[in-house]
Amino acid sequence: MFRQIKKAFTLCLLGMGFTAAVNAQELNAKVTVLTSRVSTMVDKKIFNTLQTQLTNMLNTRKWTGDNYKTNERIECSFLVNLEGQTDKNIYSASITVQAARPVYNSSYNSPLVNFQDNDFSFKYVEYQPVEFNESRIQGSDALASNITAIFGYYAYLIVGMDAESFAQGSGEPYFKKMLNIVNNAPEGRDIKGWTQFDGMRNRYWLAENLTGPRYQLVHEAFYNYYRTSLDNWYDNEANARQQMLQVLNTLDQFVSQNPNTMVIQFFMQGKSEELIKMFRRSPPDEKIRVLGILQKIDVTNANKYKEALS
Repeated sequence: MFRQIKKAFTLCLLGMGFTAAVNAQELNAKVTVLTSRVSTMVDKKIFNTLQTQLTNMLNTRKWTGDNYKTNERIECSFLVNLEGQTDKNIYSASITVQAARPVYNSSYNSPLVNFQDNDFSFKYVEYQPVEFNESRIQGSDALASNITAIFGYYAYLIVGMDAESFAQGSGEPYFKKMLNIVNNAPEGRDIKGWTQFDGMRNRYWLAENLTGPRYQLVHEAFYNYYRTSLDNWYDNEANARQQMLQVLNTLDQFVSQNPNTMVIQFFMQGKSEELIKMFRRSPPDEKIRVLGILQKIDVTNANKYKEALS
């Protein structure tokens, strides 16, 4: 079902002037490594090599069993911000992952993933192999393998969120692959983010939330947010807004039953602008209702919603 729906999107894009192409991999990823905080004693050209290797790994590896056409590939970016060097060839960094998918019958791309991970420590020597091996996630050097484990994890997150936005339940195989990476992740004193003891907002909890049976309501909301609401926005604005209100009610219900879960914070990141645009022209009573829900489920942007929708 997922592939048929995505192909229908391709036909829509073709009708808008995009060109068809041969089969390709799933991701159209751009990797950027920022080095301004690294000591001037470090030869920074090695990070250009790392950047190229990571880009090649993401864009040439098959992450699913499906064949994507070039204009079906998922637009995404990975921004690695090096914080410093902790030992020879060992670095601490943060990574910001973003991905988007097109909204039907439009040229607008809606955010799928907009997430910053601050627990990224790794070892890199120029030209060392940068390849993700699902059967040897830990590799022979934990800190060196942590690079590919983290990038593999987020590649599956992007593919899973994209699939889930087209057909409910289609993201499950890729979310399980994320959990498999978590369960077999590299281990070491300087490696964080893979266990429940590393905080409440990390890779462990996101994978747990996306695969746990009690989060079914969230998956329903993921799907309906894109397919029944946003994808109908340019055909029937009023109906799309009502569908989005149902999505927000579902998320509100989930938050009431499961406060402070990571997956809601993750999902809401990057959504504020399009939600404000959608409800800005709502009747006053609907605005009041929507504002109350948004301030509850997206606390970070509470003031932003109040200014725009009050």
